[in-house]
Amino acid sequence: MAADTEKELQQLKKRLRELAEKCYMQNVYCFTGFLGIAELSAFYEMQGTVSHVPFTVYGGNESCERRMIRFGSAELLGYEEAFPIVCLQISPLSEKFAEDLTHRDFLGACLHLGIARSAIGDILVRGKCAYLYCTEAIAPYMTEHLIRVRHTDVSVSPFQGQAENLAPKLEERTYQTASERLDAVIARVCSLSREKSLLLFRSGKVFVNGRQQENNSALLKAGDVVSVRGYGKFIYHGVTHTTRKGKHGIRVEIYV
Repeated sequence: MAADTEKELQQLKKRLRELAEKCYMQNVYCFTGFLGIAELSAFYEMQGTVSHVPFTVYGGNESCERRMIRFGSAELLGYEEAFPIVCLQISPLSEKFAEDLTHRDFLGACLHLGIARSAIGDILVRGKCAYLYCTEAIAPYMTEHLIRVRHTDVSVSPFQGQAENLAPKLEERTYQTASERLDAVIARVCSLSREKSLLLFRSGKVFVNGRQQENNSALLKAGDVVSVRGYGKFIYHGVTHTTRKGKHGIRVEIYV
């Protein structure tokens, strides 16, 4: 269900409307695959057309960026059904000889097996291991067939710990900006000129709380989560002080 071009996004919206109507007419829960932030933003744009159908968005834990949409609720359907999401732990067979693998390495190994991107959620790398959210249906195949990432032999098994322990690491930083305008904050946090930050808005790469943001002059509020494709993600915590020259001291937490 991955969508990148405008045509693909329109097809995605059509498919989402079909899933919502199926839920409503057949009284069953309907799930999407994992959606990226641009795809989720496309859903938020059209959610008014399916406002009669309740939905929940979830990716395995509350901080996941790639998420599924579940159409339906216990109030509407009379029963509960969990998201078909499994967390797998990918570990080197020999940690001593394991390479330093990246998110891209683990994702590439999964896609090399022919697994659709929509079947794979967030991948969190912790030391030599990775923790991967995937659909329930694909988990047994992954467990059996994912045996190597680059040149490192690995084993795959269901993660037995608490999902909350896999929350991403956050690094607190402070900056000075001229204002709380979104373009000003992004320019400062991402070390860009204001002109380059404007290009990010024009190319649809800025998202606030999961929704694409085209208004570069929008003012941020404390608690807003800002994602800039290609540059990262941060939580904005607001102004801490104002200097004598009128500059704002701001605090953010950057996902690392």
